[in-house]
Amino acid sequence: MSKLANGEHTTTDRLAENAHGSVDQIAKTAGRAEERIRHDAAEVKQNVREASHKAREKTDESLHAITVFVRDNPLVSLGLAFGAGTLLSALRRH
Repeated sequence: MSKLANGEHTTTDRLAENAHGSVDQIAKTAGRAEERIRHDAAEVKQNVREASHKAREKTDESLHAITVFVRDNPLVSLGLAFGAGTLLSALRRH
């Protein structure tokens, strides 16, 4: 092989090694980023579950409180319902 061809071969090998090193570094960085994204997604999923559970608890508590109020105060409840219906009806007309 000529000296020129050998030099070109060496240059090509060096460029290939540098390219492989760059690809390896990019793969490591992408792997870490993927890991971080998966971790953050898992945290968000857990936070959403907790928020949903708390909202469900608050809804159940409110429904229970309303049920108890209506059971203990049926006439007041009817009056409030009538008043709210009248008010909404009047607001919708205008």
